[in-house]
Formats: sequence, structure tokens, C-alpha cells
Amino acid sequence: MLQKFFATSLALVCFIASYSQDSAVAVATEEPSKPVISGSVDVYYRYNFANAKNVSGGLFNNFTSFTNSQNSFELGMASVRLDHSVGKVSVVADLGFGKRAEDFSYNDDKTMLAIKQAYVSYQVTDKLKLTAGSFSTHVGYELVDPYLNRNYSMSYMFSYGPFFHTGIKAEISAGKSGFMVGILNPNDLKTANFQQKMLGAQYSYAASENWKFFLNYIGGKLNEQTNLQQIDAVLTGVITDKFSMGYNGTVQSQKAKDTLGKYGESDSWWGSALYFNLDPSAKFGLTLRTEYFNDKKSVLGFDGNIFATTLSGNIKAGPLVIIPELRLENANTEMFAKESGEGTKSTFTA
Repeated sequence: MLQKFFATSLALVCFIASYSQDSAVAVATEEPSKPVISGSVDVYYRYNFANAKNVSGGLFNNFTSFTNSQNSFELGMASVRLDHSVGKVSVVADLGFGKRAEDFSYNDDKTMLAIKQAYVSYQVTDKLKLTAGSFSTHVGYELVDPYLNRNYSMSYMFSYGPFFHTGIKAEISAGKSGFMVGILNPNDLKTANFQQKMLGAQYSYAASENWKFFLNYIGGKLNEQTNLQQIDAVLTGVITDKFSMGYNGTVQSQKAKDTLGKYGESDSWWGSALYFNLDPSAKFGLTLRTEYFNDKKSVLGFDGNIFATTLSGNIKAGPLVIIPELRLENANTEMFAKESGEGTKSTFTA
């Protein structure tokens, strides 16, 4: 059973921030804001029922991010986040420690491994904000911090898309619509000397408080040999006070240079996922994620397609959240392994 345990002050932080704004009426002199520190810790246990020990690449029938273990209790990540603002300037320093943080910052080493996010924002007007630094990607539905997801294990689309970006971006709000454009280092690089920059963009539309749509883009030279383009869409909707849904669809194309230095034809992978959230009470919820992932052109080396179904419970006791999870994956190729080492098209994990 996959479990995660959180010790986080996030809810308290949000409540305090909201209360301060509402109560700051008729105050002659505005006091400077105080830094806000929040944090979380997650621990998990994963068991794949094939119990395959000699799996190629050291993967225990696990091809998505952050949960490559078998029959072992694991520390996911301990996070500490600092938020502070002075006037129109705000800063965020978001640090993570543990295997999840190391996998997230897989291109870094030493102290850079611990930096999930570190950025400075300047609110130019009430409609324009500029941000510079390193920040989580705008692409996709899921996030690196486990307490922000209802499933503990990650989707294929999250795992093979960008994790974060380093650069500068401008965000513009225009009524129900929002726009973002950024000049960024290649995906997941905090340092990119002499490398060409990528373009990131987002259009968002909030039809109401309950229905929101995001259209995301990232594109440019990933490295000296590869050009990458990715378009991604996210839709979230609240149907009732107990039922909500989410959708994520993405397509990523890549083209590489040949021995003569010319780009060949582009190949692509794509995915599509639905999220169904049921909350019969404030202390218990269920989330069903169904994801189809297609890499028939072997851009990522799968040479086939995968259908993954994940059912997760969310049991809440104050700041503690326990997530029991069942995950069934079926592929059209024998990409998984049995205990004997033979290939198989499906695998089951709890």
C-alpha cells in the first residue's frame, strides 16, 4: 500500500494570508509582511506483485518518476519553502531533500540538487507580473510536491515532460483570460552556458470559479542535436461539492540532426489522461486516473503504447494524509517483467 505522510503548514499559511487581507482595513501604516515558512515530508512503501528482481536498467516494473523501489519503505522528499514579499517584490525559495528531489533535479549536483524553485517576482501593475529564476513547469496537470497531487505515483506524461524551467517570464491577466510568455534555458537545466534558449507560453481561461482551461507550450533546441516542441492542454471542472474532474492531454515532437548536421523528420509521443475525484466527506476521498500513453515511434524508447489505471484513496487526519493506491498497467509490448525474468505485457502495483 502506497502511503504518504505530511507535516505541513500550508493550509494554515493560506488561512493566515486570507485573514490578514480581510482585516487590514483602516490601518494607517502598512506593516511589512513577515516571511512565511511551510514544509512537508512524505514516506511511501511500494510493492509490485511480479516481484521481479533482475529487471533491466534497475527499474522494478516502474517507468514513471519518483517511485522506483520494490518491497521497501522509502523517504520521498522533505521540503521547506520560504515565501516573502516587500511591496511589489516577492521571493520564493523552495528546497527539497531526498530521492524525489534528486530525481527532480537530475541534471544538477551538490547544493543545486536541493533547489526545486528559487525565483524573484515583481508586480509591475495589477495586470502584469515579471518573474526571474527557477520555477516549476507550466506544462501538465501534476506537480512535484506530493501533497499537491491526489495520486501518489506519477503519470507517464509528467515523467517525460519538463519538470522545471530557469529563465524569465511575464504573466498578464486580462479579465477571465491570462497569458504567460517566457525565455527559458532548455528543459530542466539551471545552468545552460552558450545554449540557445527555449520559448515557453501559456494561455489560461477561467469560465467560472469551477471551470478552468490551460493551453501550454514549450519549444526550441533541447541540446545541440535535438529540437523539441510540446503542446499541452489541461481542463479542470467542479461538478458538485463532492465530485470534480480533470483532463490532461499532451503531444511532444522531437527531431534530431543527422551526421551531416541536418535535422531529419520529427517523431512524436503523446498522452491523454482523465482524473475523477470523489469526496464523500472532508476526511476521505477517491481519485481514479486513467492514462493512455503512446510512444509507437520510440521517441522515448518504449516502441509501443501503455494504458495505466490508478485508484488512490485520500484519508485525512488533520495535516496527515494517507494514500492507499492500486495501479494496473497494460502495454502492447512485453515491457514489464515477471518474477522469472520473462517479459509480460501487464503489471500490478500497490
